[in-house]
Amino acid sequence: MVAKKPVRYGTLHFESQKDAKAFLNAMLNRYDPGDKVSATDAAVLAEALKLHPEADEKIGPGIKDFSVRSAEFGSKCFWVNRTDGTTAKFSHTACV
Repeated sequence: MVAKKPVRYGTLHFESQKDAKAFLNAMLNRYDPGDKVSATDAAVLAEALKLHPEADEKIGPGIKDFSVRSAEFGSKCFWVNRTDGTTAKFSHTACV
């Protein structure tokens, strides 16, 4: 049996990576493409993005806010909107 690996996003704590992924997936599904992510959810995403394998590249000069946009094959994903006006998409599953 594989041991559960806990995940923490700021003050949020998940007992397993599976639980953290489910939480972020549910968050993504609350939004439609073109929506800006709420301030509460953005705070969680900012913490989650720090765990992304390309965090420094994705965060760049700083985070302004987050949005949801269309992605490949009709799916949707989170986008980080940076303080310099640039944007980058990122996989929320990579933030676990």
